Amino acid sequence: MNYSELAPPYIRAIAPYQPGKPIAELERELGISGIVKLASNENPLGASPRAIAAMHEAINDIARYPDGNGFELKSALSQRYKIDTANIVLGNGSNDLLELAARAFLAPGDKALYAAHAFAVYALATQAVGATGISVPATKDFGHDLPAMLHAAVQHKVKMVFIANPNNPTGTFLSAAELLQFMRALPSNILVVLDEAYNEYLPENLRYDAVSWLHKGNGEAVGHPMASPLRELNEFPNLIISRTFSKAYGLAGLRVGYALMHSEVADMLNRVRQPFNVNSVAQAAAVAALGDLDFVRQTCEMNQRGMAQVTQGFRKLGLEFIPSLGNFVCFKIANAQNKLNASQAYRRLLELGIIVRPVANYDMPNYLRVSIGLESENEKFLSALEIILGKNIGQQILGEAA
Repeated sequence: MNYSELAPPYIRAIAPYQPGKPIAELERELGISGIVKLASNENPLGASPRAIAAMHEAINDIARYPDGNGFELKSALSQRYKIDTANIVLGNGSNDLLELAARAFLAPGDKALYAAHAFAVYALATQAVGATGISVPATKDFGHDLPAMLHAAVQHKVKMVFIANPNNPTGTFLSAAELLQFMRALPSNILVVLDEAYNEYLPENLRYDAVSWLHKGNGEAVGHPMASPLRELNEFPNLIISRTFSKAYGLAGLRVGYALMHSEVADMLNRVRQPFNVNSVAQAAAVAALGDLDFVRQTCEMNQRGMAQVTQGFRKLGLEFIPSLGNFVCFKIANAQNKLNASQAYRRLLELGIIVRPVANYDMPNYLRVSIGLESENEKFLSALEIILGKNIGQQILGEAA
């Protein structure tokens, strides 16, 4: 008997999510050391010292189940964003929250919308509940085409729209004005999941206060009263904002995220949420990390320097790239001399101990995505890239960086 036939057709049709290759796996495959992993948009600085100390303390109570309601973490988030705890849902990473939104509101026959080249989990979460996913083409620079998405959402009578800002894997960005225009034109019975996993990496001049756009059921705004001049636009109870501690806060291995939304929407997500979906060590670390503003500032400053280093390297090598506002950047592989394609470049980088991320599954077969690392890691990546593109100047630098 073929037991896969017992699963619904929409489950059998799912192509499983492929994470970045772990360092240990490459060590086993090639027997090499000194590997640099720049594939999963992790924080190369590690975790906040405060978070690490909080983890050590939380270990002492590890025999107990975690707080299923996440009181301490929700309280810290409530204070940070001036929002009631009833408007907060915690997740096992932000992926969990994306799936909870789909499970709570989508069913077979429903439709969800997302942009081409947007985070793969949107399609996976939609398909996993038997709903139909609609991908809207990106007409400019691999970014969201909000007017086209608005038209498609209304035309196809979708129930949910996923938007990533900045977008993964392309790093493209939508301004507050663009998002507000979209939200105001969208029918209020369509839920919008605004995925802000990389929000902390935005430069000050591009930051906006999406939390102030939320609305409580009694007509009062939620969000810091002085946080934004756009506070009078608090009119979107159909908005779900998801964020994570995996990126700028450096807690990817603990899997903890959160989402902010209308209390009635939060109630539905909590009905399908597992009661202990965020473990006690993760909760303690997240509370501590949230308060370590200096660590986040250092992370963002390092990322800006690293982004400049990597993109300048691309220009030197004559490689096209997509300008990014995340902690990663996609670059196009093209070498007329030896006709090196992205798949071949990925493999040759692996052989030199550099792990980057193929993005062919995002309909970007000619591109690779690289996470921003430490200065020495970025240098080793660029030197390896020079070598596989037929340049000789990187060989000596690569040896020194190793």
